[in-house]
Amino acid sequence: MSQPLYLDYGATTPLDPAVAAAMEPWGIAGYGNPHSAHLWGYQAKAAVELARDAVAALINAPPETIAFTSGATESNNWALKGLLTAPGQSRRRIVTLATEHSSVLETAQYLASIGAQLTIVPVRSDGLVDHGDLARALGEDVALVSVMAVNNEIGVVQDLAGISALAHGVGAVFHVDAAQGFGKISIDVEAMGIDLMSITAHKIYGPKGVGALYRRPFTMLTPLLHGGGQEDGRSGTLPTALIAGLGAAARLAQARMADDHAHAVQLRDRLLAGLTAQVHVNGSRTQRWPGNLNLSFPGVAVPLLSQLPGLAISSGSACAAVTGRPSHVLTAIGLSDGPAKASLRLGFGRFTTIDEIDAAAAQINVAVQRNLAE
Repeated sequence: MSQPLYLDYGATTPLDPAVAAAMEPWGIAGYGNPHSAHLWGYQAKAAVELARDAVAALINAPPETIAFTSGATESNNWALKGLLTAPGQSRRRIVTLATEHSSVLETAQYLASIGAQLTIVPVRSDGLVDHGDLARALGEDVALVSVMAVNNEIGVVQDLAGISALAHGVGAVFHVDAAQGFGKISIDVEAMGIDLMSITAHKIYGPKGVGALYRRPFTMLTPLLHGGGQEDGRSGTLPTALIAGLGAAARLAQARMADDHAHAVQLRDRLLAGLTAQVHVNGSRTQRWPGNLNLSFPGVAVPLLSQLPGLAISSGSACAAVTGRPSHVLTAIGLSDGPAKASLRLGFGRFTTIDEIDAAAAQINVAVQRNLAE
């Protein structure tokens, strides 16, 4: 059986060969612990710091504000738990959006179960938060406002600078889950007023199992992992090869951002032009990352995913794929259960070809027409 066409870049991207090449020296030969005080350790430490510089440069941050983690889920947990439990933290409320990733929503709900307060702000039908709604949810008791840069399911891009201004207006810390935005859209933590930001490597052609948390200086966080305290409070021996991969992916993203964006626009427009049935794009048509298309088809309310074995795509986040429940993001923007379960999320990018897009459109057309005819 041939492999299905891979159009699930929102779940993970392929590893770029240049990233694999950057990782290779540190997988076998360069096995020194980057925390060891000898030549092997110094060499590994140099590779880690080179990667730290690359990650920092991509978001206009000082290198010392970057702490490596296992990925965005850990970074999100550290940002929320670390801030709410920090010494001297008197504010007890978290404000976030209904469309956030589960690693933010569930962490916030956990904190609420042990004494914090949680306010979840709805979004408009286009997936974007109304600034008036957000402003009304804020107050002097808010410790943290957490908003995703690029939504992992519908690809919409929130107004980070505007949201930051609202959060800072009440003295709250602003956290951004940038798992889907880092390396794809321009993010400047200084210009946008971002205090904490979670990133991961495997959404930008890097390896799985590594990410980082940007922390503005003097933002106090309780450590999530206690031990040696290697990463300014994030304990654990650093995985040099994975971190070298993240650094290489960040450098490639900085060099290729404009080209990757243009390629994604071309693929998106080609796919939409190739669909013959009436189609609805879930989320804003303009304020979005072009490498994401979340589609529903009027008149189709049965799951299409099982009817498309030739395509590696999804109907929502990879994390929620096993639950069988409709996407919380799609229900938050107003879709009922049937259309939400029938929606398709397609993700494409650097290595996707026009031929693959044409083949995907043809397969989707057949499945949709079959269901409309029944």
